[in-house]
Amino acid sequence: MKHTLAVLVENHPGVLSRVSGLFARRGYNITSLVVSETEDSSISRMTIVVDGDERIIEQVTKQLNKLIDVIKVNDVTNEDTVNRQLLLVRVNADNSAKGEIAQLMDIFRARIVDIGRKSLIVEATGDEEKIQAIIRSLQPFGIQEIVKAGIISMVRGPK
Repeated sequence: MKHTLAVLVENHPGVLSRVSGLFARRGYNITSLVVSETEDSSISRMTIVVDGDERIIEQVTKQLNKLIDVIKVNDVTNEDTVNRQLLLVRVNADNSAKGEIAQLMDIFRARIVDIGRKSLIVEATGDEEKIQAIIRSLQPFGIQEIVKAGIISMVRGPK
């Protein structure tokens, strides 16, 4: 099962290396990792998606909490969260297909960010299901390249 960990760390050089090294030493696979500064520039937030059962996640959490630069670790897997991913995809597009692709991307609220002679680059954000649906819809045109950013996740506030 995939688990999403929200990890607050001191914003210092080498912290990412120590955190990813912890996963590597234990043989745990990180499927997604995003790091960015928070509203406080001295603190960074890591959103880490990792495969593992509850025992593995408990072990990882304990080990992360032992690292000196780690401030807080939260497993937000079962929380009510907003999750997003960024997608860039370059797709074959001759003149006749460009309009069709543009209409299709309007449905997904995606946008064309680059137009070449024989291709388009589409940008989209959304949850994993939306991103996969966009990719499937573009496959018939011929996908040249896909780049996806890791998943970011934020717990919803009280209603």
